[in-house]
Parts: sequence; C-alpha cells; structure tokens
Amino acid sequence: MADLSLVLAPQVPADHIAIEKLDERAFGPGRFARSAYRLREGVAPDYHLSYVARVGTLLVGANRMTPILCGDHPALLLGPLSVEPAFRSGGIGEALVMKSLEAARAAGHRLVLLVGDMAYYGRMGFKPVPQGRLVFIGPVDPERLLYCELEEAAFEGVSGRVKRAH
Repeated sequence: MADLSLVLAPQVPADHIAIEKLDERAFGPGRFARSAYRLREGVAPDYHLSYVARVGTLLVGANRMTPILCGDHPALLLGPLSVEPAFRSGGIGEALVMKSLEAARAAGHRLVLLVGDMAYYGRMGFKPVPQGRLVFIGPVDPERLLYCELEEAAFEGVSGRVKRAH
C-alpha cells in the first residue's frame, strides 16, 4: 500500500493550477475582491517560503508568502492559506504556517503580516496590529490585520501604508 503520510514541500510554479483550484474550492469566486488578493495580484510568491501539503500525490493544502512593504519596512504577507475541505481540522494549515515562518526566519526575514482570525493565528505567534498603525490596500477589518515578529522588536517603528514590494 502507498505511503499516505503528509509531506510539506516548497511550492514550485508547476503547482499553480492545482493551488488555484484549491483556492477556488476553499474561498469561492469572491476571493479576488479581497484586499489581500489585490495586494498580491501580479506578484509571484517567494517559492522558498511558500509551501504545499500533499497526502500521497494529492495536493491538500497550500500557503503563500509574498514580499510587501509596511511603510518603508520590508515584510512578508502570508496567505492565502488553503486546505482541502475534507482535510480541515487535521493540523495541515498550522503545519504549513509554521513551516513558512521557520523558513522566513532562517532566510533573515523579520516580520510577517496577514489578514485572518486571531483565534486561529494567535497560537502561532500572531498579534493584532494596533489600530491606525498600518493602512492596508482597500477595506480590511482592523481586528483581522495581524503581525508576527520573526525577530524580537521587529514591529517597533513600523507604520504607514502596506504596499507591494515590487
């Protein structure tokens, strides 16, 4: 019988079509209107920091890390984080996030931003961005704008508009 254990691997461009289909199943067509999608639009993910999860040959999860700027400070935008609906609540999403955070820290990155639920991401080290500190592209619920310091005090002095790095 084939080994069906979970394998995390860096994304490669050939994963793009499978990830798009997964994102469609996970988030629906309204995902393109979200502010975070607009920020990532036309920007390739950092393939060294973005991961996929497979069970056997089946892609069951994916996340993306995209370079951004918070004011003049370089950072990464985490997301989307997608898990195949039949595989949710199995720790795949958290494993993908932690793998990307470890890789980003090892590569010398200091700060990660995302739009998500504090109840979920808080256990992975994310904290709410203080009100008014960052201006996000388009409307975002301020309580869902979160950051994670990969290095102590990395968020000190960070403020301004969140924008594409390129």
